[in-house]
Amino acid sequence: MGRRTSGILFVVAIVVIVVTVDTVFFRHHFTQRLIANVAIVIAFATFYYFFLRNR
Repeated sequence: MGRRTSGILFVVAIVVIVVTVDTVFFRHHFTQRLIANVAIVIAFATFYYFFLRNR
């Protein structure tokens, strides 16, 4: 699997998880939804930085 394909799959995974968490848990809670989305993106960025950056 190429580097570009891995990046695309990584972004798709982030989008799917953020949308799922938004619709299932935080539909009517804006502040909590924003905090959860930022936390998810930070977690994915950390994972990318430590494990996938130097592939």
